[in-house]
Amino acid sequence: MTSTIKVNNIQNQCGANIINESSNTITIGASGDTIALASGASQTGFGRTGTVDWQTSSVKTATFTAANGEGYFANTSGGAFTMNLPAGTAGSIVSVVDYTNTFQTNNLTIAPNGSQKLGGVAATQALSTEGQSITLVYVDDTEGWITVNDSTENIVGNPNLVATGGTITTSGDYKIHTFTGPGTFTVANASSTAANNIVSYVVVAGGGGSSGNGLGAGGAGGFREYKGPADSYTASPLNGNPGGTAVTVTAQAYPITVGGGGAAGSNGSPQKSGGGNPSVFSTITSTGGGGGAAGTSVRTCIPVDGGSGGGGSRDNTPGGSGNTPPVSPSQGNNGGNGIFAGPQYGSGGGGGAGAAGSNGASDGGGTGGAGVSSSITGSPVARAGGGGGGTFVSPAGGGGGSGGGGSQGNAGTDNTGGGAGGSIGSNVTGFTGGSGIVIIRYKFQ
Repeated sequence: MTSTIKVNNIQNQCGANIINESSNTITIGASGDTIALASGASQTGFGRTGTVDWQTSSVKTATFTAANGEGYFANTSGGAFTMNLPAGTAGSIVSVVDYTNTFQTNNLTIAPNGSQKLGGVAATQALSTEGQSITLVYVDDTEGWITVNDSTENIVGNPNLVATGGTITTSGDYKIHTFTGPGTFTVANASSTAANNIVSYVVVAGGGGSSGNGLGAGGAGGFREYKGPADSYTASPLNGNPGGTAVTVTAQAYPITVGGGGAAGSNGSPQKSGGGNPSVFSTITSTGGGGGAAGTSVRTCIPVDGGSGGGGSRDNTPGGSGNTPPVSPSQGNNGGNGIFAGPQYGSGGGGGAGAAGSNGASDGGGTGGAGVSSSITGSPVARAGGGGGGTFVSPAGGGGGSGGGGSQGNAGTDNTGGGAGGSIGSNVTGFTGGSGIVIIRYKFQ
């Protein structure tokens, strides 16, 4: 059994109508009243509030006609299509958004109804910006539908590795961060693909300096490389994948150290040069190149060991040991031995990342050991060459190793880790080694 209450109006205690029906028009509330819905209640049929009802259950994939008060997700990944606008009256509202970020490839065309206008023009308009979304309101017959909101960016989560630091370049789908001095490699976002977080790197230490008075050349700074499993460039023969040390990055800051070149030896006593300084990225440390050996009247000075060993002096001293301390793959090679035999009394060439330095000879200094070439930056570049050995009498020293090794009478090349070339003659100073470099590469798209 149902009950029916029939009234024309309901009044409050002061006698004012709060619900009144007259000629099929129902008025709710008296002048000055606020109408509020109870918590949890919903309303329908009271008109638009400047927003739309988004049709989340029906993503559009083909031409359709929009309805007043509705918003649509348009998926154009399968091809371009059209959204026909409804017949507009003042206050009509429609929205649409690029569901798959493909409007730039397959446009969505907006078509007014009949002779109605779109921004004052009776014509269609194609949406062609990736991630675009718009809201249109019909104002009047003069301007028709007017855009009241236009977003040209659809914020999405980034599934790729994102980082800052150093000088950033790109090669295809890869970003390269190059550090020629101290800095910080900061990972803001790790990749959702685990293999892409194993970065590629080249870490080269500073090259060793050469001794004064026509003595030993500097060895190259230690060279360490790892080509990540997702990468495709041509690595050097010292690529540590597999068998080397991988670096898996996470969202944090990684301080970068770039080693300076070793100091030049003096023309007095002691004449021994300085070894290069280490370069560091995460758990990877490349050792500075060994300084060139010096000589004394008793011929007892020994060259410096290092990433690659320094060259032995003309006083029959042996070359320094490379790959010190040892890592796998080797970060460098031994320096060449010096010889006490005229007329040139040649000192040994510094070791390089790819080969040992040559021994000195009676007629000239030894050649610096060759460096190695890597295309981690997108094109092949040789680094970590040993310096050419010096001579005591005249310019007959060895050539520098490929990859920045200085020839006799020349410093190592900066940012290659090249060893310094030996000096010429007596009462002269040596030369400085080249500074190192750190390069990090990863897939960013």
